[in-house]
Amino acid sequence: MNIADTIKNHVRQHCEERRVTDVRMGLGYTGVCLDDGGCGVAFTFKDGLYHGCSVFTGKRPLVGKSSHEIVDYFGSSSLLESTLGLSAINALFNRAEDVQATGDVMNMLDLKPEERVGMVGYFGPLLKPLREKVRELLIFEMDEDRADEVIAAEQAYEELPHCDIAIITSTSLINGTTEGLLDAARNCREIVLLGASTPLIPAVFKPLGVTLLSGVQVIDIPAILRVLSEGGGMAYFGKAVRKVAIRL
Repeated sequence: MNIADTIKNHVRQHCEERRVTDVRMGLGYTGVCLDDGGCGVAFTFKDGLYHGCSVFTGKRPLVGKSSHEIVDYFGSSSLLESTLGLSAINALFNRAEDVQATGDVMNMLDLKPEERVGMVGYFGPLLKPLREKVRELLIFEMDEDRADEVIAAEQAYEELPHCDIAIITSTSLINGTTEGLLDAARNCREIVLLGASTPLIPAVFKPLGVTLLSGVQVIDIPAILRVLSEGGGMAYFGKAVRKVAIRL
């Protein structure tokens, strides 16, 4: 069973069905809101969207559907559908009242000066503090515009086995690359799943070797929906979310 199926089974077993009250498929992030006040976000991949004026071709309307119907989109070969499903999963699990927050990921990492860190995905704010504390930081990224400071994403599978710490973007859950990355990082001292797309589900990720989950909880729904609708991303979330890091 792959990670997507494991998460969807966990949702069916542990989550009461809710009604979807709002969906925003923003150019930066997608958001799903539920009738009990839950709201979750996940990264919107812009590559591979359908041609034409309709980029989502699934069943409509989405508002009014069961949360579990939307969750079932997670793992789809359509990245937009998979993003939609992960947003619904995060709306169910990333809740302030359910998760004991421990703060920013940098406050949770015990970094050693002799260590080598592999970062899958470009997390700009972390680069300077990481480089100041470790021997080497390798950044694996698909975005060719950053070619002067990153390594091709596919090199992660060769280099992570030689790293002490792996920091893996949670967008890998959307495009189905997480399992391969976790396998490559299996001998790392620390394996972090990082980003606003992270589903805060320790029961799923601890058996997979993940040691730290770092994501967000939406605490101001109108504000986050406005950011999504205006094409904003994490840099604009501000006080609409709070960062959460959970030690597994």
